[in-house]
Amino acid sequence: MSSILTQARTLFHQTLVDSGTLIIDNNGIASNADRSQETSRKIALSIARKLRAREVARRLNGQTTGGNFENAVSEFLRSSFPRFAPLRPGAWRIENVGARRGEYHLARFEPYTHLDDLANAIEKDNTLRAVLGNSYAISPDVLVIRDPEPDDHINIDEHLVDEDSGLHAPIRAMNNTHGILHAVVSCKWTLRSDRAQNARSEALSLIRNRKGRTPHIAVVTAEPTPSRLASLALGTGDVDCVYHFALPELIAAVEQSGNDEAQSMLNSLLDGKRLRDISDLVLDLTV
Repeated sequence: MSSILTQARTLFHQTLVDSGTLIIDNNGIASNADRSQETSRKIALSIARKLRAREVARRLNGQTTGGNFENAVSEFLRSSFPRFAPLRPGAWRIENVGARRGEYHLARFEPYTHLDDLANAIEKDNTLRAVLGNSYAISPDVLVIRDPEPDDHINIDEHLVDEDSGLHAPIRAMNNTHGILHAVVSCKWTLRSDRAQNARSEALSLIRNRKGRTPHIAVVTAEPTPSRLASLALGTGDVDCVYHFALPELIAAVEQSGNDEAQSMLNSLLDGKRLRDISDLVLDLTV
């Protein structure tokens, strides 16, 4: 029998197919391909066929496709990550921010609750507004949140904490009423150069504006072209790692394409540990 993780991955792909997000149009072009690039078309079509995408007259518009992809990623994490409690216990929530981005969502969670005060101060001070602008603004897609724990749960096996120590740690519910941001997952159906740079900018904002531990910063994408994957995955210092929605299928498709440059670039990303499968994300979040 397949593992829970394998089943969740299969359901994730089926959700993309059933929602019309991953399709093959009447011209034989997969919905995540760049129509103008032959390598992209070949690789994307091979992946789509392996995932049993249907032939549909035309693809969905970009906004619908992006929303469907975010929903599928959040449902995948919701169905799988909490099942790994033996590796990472806790009270977990997965939130798809979606249309609520404008509410400045991150300020609801540690270590970003101070951003609410900053936003209010900027609103009242033209000098601050001129200096900072919206450099602190972050628009997340999917959040992985851990709720703080009551002392009776922390002390369930041993008397670990009391009222004399550990009085500022946010993991204790007596110290903190906010959820703790464990991970931010950016969802990019495809990666054009501007989308790659947006993901980097958001990651750097997350790092700069925190008051506490940096959450996991991950990007999940269905981009089929290794060179475009490299535009985001290569290098360190911003995103933890880029996760492909179908990495084994991508590897096979690139091999079949006969494009030596694409093969070399993909090998560099794999050997450099900068590209993994979406199923790896679940396990990486337990660390």
